[in-house]
Amino acid sequence: MLRIALFIGTNLAILVLLSITFQVLGIEGLLQQNGVDLNLTALLIYSAVIGFSGSFISLFLSKTLAKRSMGVQIIDQPTNSAEQWLLNTVQQQASRAGISMPEVGVFNHPSPNAFATGWNKNAALVAVSTGLLEHMNQDEVEAVLGHEISHVANGDMVTLTLIQGVMNTFVVFLSRVIGFLVDRLVFKVERGHGPAFWIVSLIAQVILGILAMAIVMWFSRWREFRADAGGASLAGRNKMISALQRLQSAQDAPKIPDEMAAFAINAGHVQALFASHPPLEKRIAALQQMS
Repeated sequence: MLRIALFIGTNLAILVLLSITFQVLGIEGLLQQNGVDLNLTALLIYSAVIGFSGSFISLFLSKTLAKRSMGVQIIDQPTNSAEQWLLNTVQQQASRAGISMPEVGVFNHPSPNAFATGWNKNAALVAVSTGLLEHMNQDEVEAVLGHEISHVANGDMVTLTLIQGVMNTFVVFLSRVIGFLVDRLVFKVERGHGPAFWIVSLIAQVILGILAMAIVMWFSRWREFRADAGGASLAGRNKMISALQRLQSAQDAPKIPDEMAAFAINAGHVQALFASHPPLEKRIAALQQMS
């Protein structure tokens, strides 16, 4: 909760600072002189509400949606030695990472993969695929679990959601400002909104949204390196390297759904700028260079 409070406080401070800056520089007065009746402070608040609402709703529903969309079977009472080992390993790693025991589950998918999600590091879900258990040995599975536990301990799900909320806020805000300016200054609309406002705002939102996505995905790639280092710390560097090499050999396996890719240990091949995960060879090289 402290992470959320600090992050929200920081971004509210940014919004207030922007509003003050607009007033000091006389931007609102300049807009009014040119017939642009735009209340920037109100627009900032509106943008923040719109920008963060969807992100927070997705965050708080993340475990429920993940369980349903992936068909995760939660291990409440282990029915075999493999399930018992999974629970014991996650419990040990969670204790070392300083977090509460997450829910542990298995989902039926041929891809060797795993993911962690949840709105709180002390109320998380760690799930592994049947393909992971079939294609990796225990040392490699242990490393993958360590990677996911590191995501949870680092608060990556929360931070990624908050960054997305900030980006959404500024996309909504800037797209509306651009739409207003074009509507008033170019097409000379004096009251309400003309067609240009809606068309230009939509186009600007798409373009700015693409740029925002690139920023969010940059953070997502950075957190993967950090989670790999965490997995190496919890399970051992050689085990983590071996697990990533195993993923390399399974690149042609079916991928998990796109909506879960950002939370999985391996998202497959996508364009570099918009990839949620760095290439496996770079992740392996980073681990090999660790002292």
